[in-house]
Amino acid sequence: MYASKSLTDYLHDLAAKLPAPGGGSAAALSAALGASLISMVINFTIGKPKYARYERELKAALKKSEAARREFLHLADKDAVAYKTKDMKASLDVPVRVCRLCADTAALCPVLVKKGNVNLASDAGAAAVLLESAFFSALFSVDINLKYRCDGESAVRLRKELDGKGRRVKNLRLKTEAGVGKIIRG
Repeated sequence: MYASKSLTDYLHDLAAKLPAPGGGSAAALSAALGASLISMVINFTIGKPKYARYERELKAALKKSEAARREFLHLADKDAVAYKTKDMKASLDVPVRVCRLCADTAALCPVLVKKGNVNLASDAGAAAVLLESAFFSALFSVDINLKYRCDGESAVRLRKELDGKGRRVKNLRLKTEAGVGKIIRG
């Protein structure tokens, strides 16, 4: 759907008086941007002699960030389709998946501050901020849809899981931000 269209088309539809795309899709797209920045930092690091000792770890991280980028883009489309078709199950499942994947992907950011190309530290910081923002944006979609999809016990269990992941994402962003600050400001 949108994955093969231009960003201009996506933003036009996002701003229009249409049921979708909306906040959930935008959250997934923001997360895809964060994952893309992670990949960029790694791509500018791999092959540099200064970072050779981290190459194996960075190549593994690149596989994760690229898989996440593709999945986030898929989820942006899937969220838009869910709302257009009034698929209430997917309207909850998709943002839950975005939240979970944001938490996993954000874990790559602090590593990049220590082992990535120092000239791209601010990009690692931007990735962490985008992933945190995407997480909490998707969480709004989770919350609004929980009342339609889950019984009380299931909703409490899911919200507890995501609250823990939210704290983790925030801490990863703070850790990344602190590392970036040391590099930039000394």
